[in-house]
Amino acid sequence: MADLRIEEYNVGDIGTNCYFIVNADTKEMVIIDPGGDGADLRRIKERGLKLQAVLLTHGHYDHAHHARMVADAFGVPVYASEKEEATMHDIQKNVSAMFGNPETYDADVYAKDGDVLDLAGFKIKVISTPGHTEGGCCYYFDGNKVLASGDTLFCGSVGRTDFKGGSMSELVRSVKEKLFLLPNDTAVLPGHEARTTIGYEKQYNMYLA
Repeated sequence: MADLRIEEYNVGDIGTNCYFIVNADTKEMVIIDPGGDGADLRRIKERGLKLQAVLLTHGHYDHAHHARMVADAFGVPVYASEKEEATMHDIQKNVSAMFGNPETYDADVYAKDGDVLDLAGFKIKVISTPGHTEGGCCYYFDGNKVLASGDTLFCGSVGRTDFKGGSMSELVRSVKEKLFLLPNDTAVLPGHEARTTIGYEKQYNMYLA
């Protein structure tokens, strides 16, 4: 099993958690949700890290804004859920218009629910979790018990569903029927605020009682 190291950076207009998931053995890595710029995004090469891919949990502006810039700078693909393409291409659904910077996004690979991505020495399972957006997903680093949950699951909360394409009933179903099947000691890396675990959310998350 690869030695997984997590680096977390707060980026963009509203403080999105951007994650570097680094294979400490090889220095290969993936970036999850580069929604804004920061010094550390520009220092990947200086640190000897080898970017393999950009993974998007969903297509909202604050998560996807700099995905293409980063991917093109390093010649790597952008991954997203196949069901999120419509959100990424719509300035209302991707909320970029709301932030005064209307733009669309795209991915090089649109993954299916259950796909396992072999990247940076990790086996990364794509878990479709609609609700916050129509085609949002989470990435589970199988063997390392790490879940990048985007805006699906937060510490003590869940993602908002009042944006175009959102659904609270779908979001709750996604968490209960998909994410809560993971081991209790799975580390959850949310798109905003503090980290948590699956076990903690099962016991204390009032939205999922």
